[in-house]
Parts: sequence; C-alpha cells; structure tokens
Amino acid sequence: MPTSHASTDALESDACYLAMKTHDARFDGSFFTAVTSTGIYCRPVCRVKLPRRENCRFFRHAAQAEAEGFRPCLRCRPELAPRAASWSTEDASRILALQAARLIDEPDAWSEDGPGAAQIAARLGVSDRHLRRIFEAQFGVSPLQYLQTRRLLAAKQLIADTRLPMTQVALASGFASVRRFNAAFLEHYGLNPSALRRAGGAGGGEGKAIEVRLGFRPPYDVGAMLGFFARRALRGVELATTADGREPAKGSTPTFVRLARTLRVQQGGQAHAGWLQLRFDMEREQMLLSVSDSLAAVLPIVISRARAMLDLDAEPMAINAALHEAFPHGDGLRVPGTVDGFELAVRAVLGQQVTVAAARTLGSRLVEAFGEAIATPIEGLNRLFPTPAALAAASGDALGKLGIVRQRQAALQAIAREVAGGKLALHAGADVPSTIAALQELPGIGAWTAQYIAMRALRWPDAFPAGDVALQKALGVSTERAASQASQAWRPWRSYAVLRAWHAPAPSSPAAAAANPLAAAEPFNNLATAGASA
Repeated sequence: MPTSHASTDALESDACYLAMKTHDARFDGSFFTAVTSTGIYCRPVCRVKLPRRENCRFFRHAAQAEAEGFRPCLRCRPELAPRAASWSTEDASRILALQAARLIDEPDAWSEDGPGAAQIAARLGVSDRHLRRIFEAQFGVSPLQYLQTRRLLAAKQLIADTRLPMTQVALASGFASVRRFNAAFLEHYGLNPSALRRAGGAGGGEGKAIEVRLGFRPPYDVGAMLGFFARRALRGVELATTADGREPAKGSTPTFVRLARTLRVQQGGQAHAGWLQLRFDMEREQMLLSVSDSLAAVLPIVISRARAMLDLDAEPMAINAALHEAFPHGDGLRVPGTVDGFELAVRAVLGQQVTVAAARTLGSRLVEAFGEAIATPIEGLNRLFPTPAALAAASGDALGKLGIVRQRQAALQAIAREVAGGKLALHAGADVPSTIAALQELPGIGAWTAQYIAMRALRWPDAFPAGDVALQKALGVSTERAASQASQAWRPWRSYAVLRAWHAPAPSSPAAAAANPLAAAEPFNNLATAGASA
C-alpha cells in the first residue's frame, strides 16, 4: 500500500490518538483507528477500552483499514460515521480523486450495477487508467476496493438494523448476487451475514418501522435546521412537531424536536413509497431515523438522502475556519437539503419573489391537486409530492386555478419534462456546472434559482445566489458582481456563508447596524426564497 496517504504519517498520529482518547465527535468520520492487537478498526467516538498507543494505526477512510485486513467494530459501527468531505481547494489530482469518491458514495448516482471505474472516469473526463492511478495515490486503495467497502458497510447496517431477507440486503447494497455478497462478507469480516444478524438482534420486522442511527459532527444548530423545514412544511407531505408530539399553536415560538415526511424513491424502474421520521440525540451526536417498512429495499438511498437533507456530513471545523471572521455567529448552521431534488426545484420556482408563507400555500395546493394519497401511521401525513410525469402532463388551466402564474407554470413544466425524460438529474451525484447551465436554459429559471437548487439539491457547498436581495443587503453591496467579488475569500464554503448571512442577528441599534452590515440581514428562518430570477 502506498504510504503517502494511506496510513498515517500524514494524519498526525498523536493528534488522532488524542481525539480518540477524548471521544471527540468533531473528528468522527475524518479518520478511523485500527488496533493491531484485535484486528478491529473503530470511529474516534468509540467507547471501548482505550488501546495502547503503539497498537494503533490511523486511516482516513474505512476502505484503507479494510484493505489492510482490519474488520469494522461491531460496537461503534463505522458505517454510521459522517462521510468525509469531498470538496477541496487543493491540487487538481486530489480534487479529481475526491470527486470520484463522491460519486461512489452517492447511491442516486449509481446505475443498477453500481458505478464502475470506467463509468466514473468517463463522467470525470479522464481515462480509466489515470483515474485508478490518482485514486490509489490519494486513498491507498483502488476505486473497486473503495466501492466494495462502501457496499459492505451499507449491507452491515441493513443486517444490524433491519430484518430484511439476505437477498434483499445483497441487492439493496449493490451486490449482483447473494453468492457474491456472502463471499465478500466472509472474506472481509471473517463471519457470515446470518451470524452477524444473530449477534445484533435486529428489530424492524414486516409492518414495523426500521430505525437506524446516523452520526454527525458537532456543533449542530438543530433549532435552526428543524425550524427552517417547519416553516416550509407542505400540508400532507411534511410535519414538524414539538416535544409533546403536537404541531405548535399558531403564533407561538416552538422548539421543534421531530420532523416527519413522506417520500418516493425510484430505483430500477420501480417506485417505493413510504415515510420517514427523524429526531436528534444531541448527547450522542446522532440523528435517529425511522423509516417505513415499505422503503426497506431502498434503505441505503433513504439514508443517503436523509443525511443530505440535514447536512449531516458537513465538517464544521473546516467551514468555521474559513467563515468565522466574517460570520462569527453562525457556527453550527448547516445548509438545509432535500430528499427529492425535483421537489426542491419545484418549490424553488414557487418561491420566486414571494414570501415563505405564500410559497408554502402554493406548494400545498399543488400537492393536494396532483399528489398521490398514501396511508401512514402518522396523523397529518397522507400525500406524496407530485411526480415529474404528473406535473408535466398538467394543464395550464389546472395550474392557474391553484394561483400559479403563467411564467411559473412554464418553468415548472419545463423542469418536470426534463426530469421525467431523464435529461436532468437533480441529486448530489449530478455534475454541478452542466446542471446549473441546463437549468438556466429553461424558461423562467435564472441564475438565482439555479444556484439555490445547486445549494440545496445538488449539495454544492460553493453555490452562491449572488442576485439574492437579502444576501446583498447583508453584505452591504447592491449588485451581483459586488456580492460575488465579496464572496471569493469564503470558497469553497460559500453556501454556508449564505446561510450565515441570512441568519445574522438583528442589530441592537443603528450604530451597531452601521458597524456590522451583516447584521442587517433578515433571519433565514423567516426569509422568503425571494430571488431575482426571471
């Protein structure tokens, strides 16, 4: 194995050992500790007895530890760790390797057979041989080994947290057959999948909700995140509740603790519909995700989308280092994502130049008119968001009766046709520059809307809707060009700068406002998606 990136001279081993000793969750997913005396590798938050320093080796990625023959810990479960960031301002080869890893990590970008090295190389515009060379130089393993680890860890989570038949586990985690799955599991982990399930005692049988835990790195402003979704919740599709399990009274200032919603996942020509519910366990730095049994077959995709929706893979230390000087009050803010890129794009169009309340009303009407009914055990969740095909086929008169003006109708139907026809992908595995360009070629989609979609649906951390009036106000400028120039120092974390600008505290006095122009922005929880797009 190459030593430049694989193990751990480059990782500052003493610092890693200290982070592991203190169970520092800020480093969760940033490295893994392999213990030579046990043959096991762990997350830095693992609560097992601290191993001796001389028995520890440190790896940036789980795939590197597994390539060296170490097995994942059954207690801290490396598959629950936040993913490593794939954005960097470093050299081009490193960026290319990280982008290849990002595609492997994103289930929505996979074909039914999974992403092969040749497919990824073609997507990135390089040769297969060049991709393998720079990937191994960066990670110490081949793309195939990296993918194998990702599949095995996904399967391990399904085995531990569900009662899915092993055939479904194998297929859902990307293996072509149960035989290959069993062989890979036995080779890497030294036990068969059934033995792991017996040891774990998984719950979640047929008809029951599946519950999994997902890690994140603190700090995390849960109130801001759940409040953002609560103020935009569409009737029948989403529901935010307080500690007593109820929707808040009108006019109150509640603290939301749970968020539930319906969703549909399309995979292999088959639609899977159901619901998910989430709440945070701040003491353990985890999110608890409950998923309906109807979505069990696509659980890895649901988990990936839930992580993206709540930005669980953000690296606060790197972001804060770049933004704290300009935005001292935003540490812990995350960029709200989505579980459905098409839905987010529709909502962005509906939110053009109107208030949050008005956009929510239009979206709820759209759901009522074109969304399918669905039965859930959660009162108030009873509709699915309309499919691209349903909106593409909708008449102008039907959309007009909902209060949607002609300009918005054209934009909605253009997006719906492109997505339904497979010409436009709106997920974290999509190519960002070409998708932004394709969006802006559609009627009614300007730079603001395209950047907003990139920020939330494509999970592009450097998205920057420079035409946003509230953002310009926060930056103390009056033009898109001036806003863009002011943002260059914050790359590649400009999406987080946008959130911090929108969420800047109100000035206590005119003098304070003059001293801190960022404080003039309206808090993002109350802000309309009021872009300047045509």
